[in-house]
Amino acid sequence: MSRRLLSEAEERELLEARRGDQFHDECGVVGVHGHPDAANITYLGLYALQHRGQESCGIVSSNGHEQFVYRGMGLVSDVFNEKNLARLGGRHAVGHVRYSTSGETSLRNAQPFYATTDGGPVAIAHNGNLVNAAPIRRELEGRGAIFSTTSDSEVIVHLLARSREPTPEERLIDALSRVKGAFSLVMLTDDALIAARDPNGFRPLTLGRLDGAWIVASETCALDLIGAEYERDIEPGEVVVIRRGRMRTLRPFAPAAREAFCVFEYIYFARPDSNLRRHNVYAFRKELGRCLARERPVAVDMVVPVLDSGAAAAMGFAEEAGIPYEMALIRNHYVQRTFIQPAQSLRNLGVRLKHNPVHGILPGKRVVLVDDSIVRGTTLSKIVQMFRSAGAREVHVRVSAPPTIGPCHYGIDTPTRDELIAYNYSVDEISSQIGADSLGYLSLEGLRATAESLKGGMCDACFSGDYPVPIDNPGSAPQLALFREVDEDDAR
Repeated sequence: MSRRLLSEAEERELLEARRGDQFHDECGVVGVHGHPDAANITYLGLYALQHRGQESCGIVSSNGHEQFVYRGMGLVSDVFNEKNLARLGGRHAVGHVRYSTSGETSLRNAQPFYATTDGGPVAIAHNGNLVNAAPIRRELEGRGAIFSTTSDSEVIVHLLARSREPTPEERLIDALSRVKGAFSLVMLTDDALIAARDPNGFRPLTLGRLDGAWIVASETCALDLIGAEYERDIEPGEVVVIRRGRMRTLRPFAPAAREAFCVFEYIYFARPDSNLRRHNVYAFRKELGRCLARERPVAVDMVVPVLDSGAAAAMGFAEEAGIPYEMALIRNHYVQRTFIQPAQSLRNLGVRLKHNPVHGILPGKRVVLVDDSIVRGTTLSKIVQMFRSAGAREVHVRVSAPPTIGPCHYGIDTPTRDELIAYNYSVDEISSQIGADSLGYLSLEGLRATAESLKGGMCDACFSGDYPVPIDNPGSAPQLALFREVDEDDAR
C-alpha cells in the first residue's frame, strides 16, 4: 500500500460516521494473566493510564470457570473500591479506561465489552479506531445482528462471535482480519489472555512480568506503578497468546506497507515518564522544544510552558535558547471536565479554573508561551489575554508541533477539518486571532528529522494529510451477553 492522501469523499464518509452513531475513543488497556491479585493489579494499571481516558472504566476478571464484570462512569478511583474489587475474583483480568470526546456519554459504551459465544465467554478491551467499522456494522445489522453499544469496538466482538474457527485466538485473528485501522487490544477467555496489535502499529502496547505473571499495558508507566519488569513491546501485526503461564506469539496478518506509530502519542498523549518503542517520551518532547527554538527564535525574557503537556518542550526551548524557564502559569489539577458554569456571564471561567498566571513576575516582561499543539485556539487565546492582563509587555506563542490540519481517524479524537483553526487560517491570521505578538510552529520537516532518532515509521497524518490506511468497506454477525455482572448492591 503506497502513501496517499485521504480523498475528500473518503473523509466525508468517515466524518459522517463520526457525527452518527460511531464513537472514536482515546483509551488505555491493561491485561493480567496468572496473578492471585489480578483485579487489583489491573486497577493499579488503569490508575496509571488515567490520562488516556477519564470518562469511564471497567474490569473483567476470570477464575478459569466464571467471569466477573464491573464497569462505571468516571475516574478509576471513583468507580472502584475495596468491595467491588473483592468481587472480581480470579487470576486473570483485563481492564479499560475510555475517553470519547464526541457523541453520547453512556455506560453502555464503557469497556471491556463482554459476550458469551459458542466458543465460550470473552471480554475485549480495545484502544484505537476502525476506519471500516461503519460499513461492517451496517452489514451485520442487515444480517440480524443486534448491537448494544454505539462504539466501533463492538464490531470486533460481533465478528469474533460469528467466526467458526476452533480456538479463541483463531477466532480473534479471523475477526481482526476483517477490520482496518488501529487496534491495540487485550482479550480475556476462561483460561487465556490474548493481546493483538494492528500491522501498522498505530497505538502502543507493551508486555511485562510481575511475580511470574504476565502483564500487558498500553504504556510502560503502568508497569512502573505495579512494579512489573518491562519485557518488550508487542510488535505491529503480532498476536500474543498467554495460556497456563506460557506465552506464544503469532504473526497472522500481512505486513503493512509501512509502520505508522502515532507521533502525537510522543507529542502529547502518552505520559512523559513512559517509554514508547524504547524511547522516553519526556526526552523526545525536550528535543522537539530544542528544534523549535532553532527554527522559531524569539527575543523574550522568559519561557513559560502551557501546562502540563507543554512543559518538556518549553524546557528544551529554554535550554537551547539560553532563556530563563519560568513556571509563570499555574494549573489547577482538581478541576473536572464536568464542571458546570454557574451563569452565562461566567462563561469564560472555565479556563481560569484550570490556569492562572503568576502576577508577581510578569509586569513589563516579554514572554513566550510554549504549547504542544493548537486545535481550535480558544483556550490559548484566553491564556494570552490573561498574561496581558497580568502585565506582560509582549506575549509570543511557540508550538512544538506543526499546524494540525486534519482529524485523526486512528484513535485520537480530534475535530473535523472545519473546526481546526490551522486548516482554515494562516499562521499570521491565527496569531491575530489568539492575540499573540507572534506565533511560530515547529515545521513538519523539523518534526520528522527529530523523529528519525526513534527508528521506525510514524503516522503524522494530522499534520501532513498523509493517511496510511484509507477507508475500506467489508462486512459479517453474533450473539452477546449472559455474564455475572457485579453491581454496587451485590458488592456491598
